[in-house]
Amino acid sequence: MKAIILVGGRATRLLPLTANTPKSLVPVVNVPILEHIIRHLGEHDIKEIVLAQGHLSQPIQEYFGDGSRFGAKIWHSYEDVPLGSAGAAKNAERYLDNTFLVLNSDIISDTDFTVMLDIHRRNKAKATIATTPVEDPTQYGLVETNTSGRVTRFLEKPKREEVTTNMINAGAWFAEADVLSLVPPRTNFSFERNVFPQLLSSGQPMYAYACPGYWIDMGTHEKYLQVHRDILAGKCRRCPAPSGREATRDVEAHGTALITGAVMFGEKCSVGARSRIVGPVVMGTGCVIEDQCTVEDSVLWKNVHVGRRATVTGSIVADNCRLEAGCTVQNAVLADNVTVLAGAVVRAGAKIEPGTRFNGA
Repeated sequence: MKAIILVGGRATRLLPLTANTPKSLVPVVNVPILEHIIRHLGEHDIKEIVLAQGHLSQPIQEYFGDGSRFGAKIWHSYEDVPLGSAGAAKNAERYLDNTFLVLNSDIISDTDFTVMLDIHRRNKAKATIATTPVEDPTQYGLVETNTSGRVTRFLEKPKREEVTTNMINAGAWFAEADVLSLVPPRTNFSFERNVFPQLLSSGQPMYAYACPGYWIDMGTHEKYLQVHRDILAGKCRRCPAPSGREATRDVEAHGTALITGAVMFGEKCSVGARSRIVGPVVMGTGCVIEDQCTVEDSVLWKNVHVGRRATVTGSIVADNCRLEAGCTVQNAVLADNVTVLAGAVVRAGAKIEPGTRFNGA
């Protein structure tokens, strides 16, 4: 059994975080999201994986290599221009045989791929789509089924008046190898908009697997913060967060520092005197919090330096940022290598581009 993971997108909704970092390497509780996905697949004995790449492919290849470090075998497939979900699979066809799994690379979930594959095989389906309920199906692919779970309609990003169910494509599907005969080579082609409708119109069996448990599309800044809140709250079964001594073992905290709520530190972090860290908070390797700071409901990537009396709340701060003394970062997103100058205020909704020296103007 092989899986193909779609990692070639530009992740524009996560900009500026993804200006220099591919979406698949964006950290979730200090581990790249793609590593979470690969380890999840391994738990279901799916250990042969094709990474379908385009944008910013080199750091992905450098990090994952041949997959041996993760107990997997990984092939790297490249496209010069975006080919869509089905086009990417067609481009990697030489690696695929028999039934294969396709996954989006921005989903954290508790999906049971073993059960899903069993449903696919028992129904002798051409495709089986993981589905999950959401509040607003207009942002996703709506999936209608009959009482036996057979797909009767598939509508990508429906208008509000077209919504008939809250069950949507959860970003994972099994397919038989011969469905790739429907996909023209070197063409931008979509499973969701092209292949699935063709299968339905020709009467081919397609089924849905309603995923129990946790599911989130990590495609926006708010959802990115939410997945950290959820993991630290224990809502995601397959991404358990460390707690107690395990969560704080790598931090050197001054005796007067106050660390409350769910907080997770990477290696070699430090927290200064009379600083407050109020969870949910995740800090990556090498973060330094000086004296009298407040960090609350935020995610800090690697090597973030927070100067004396600075405040960070409800924010995402990427690698190698420096927040100077007395500055405030509130409900904002800072890309890598940003400097916020002393006393400056980064206000709610701000998205600061890589390498910026921000003075509050």
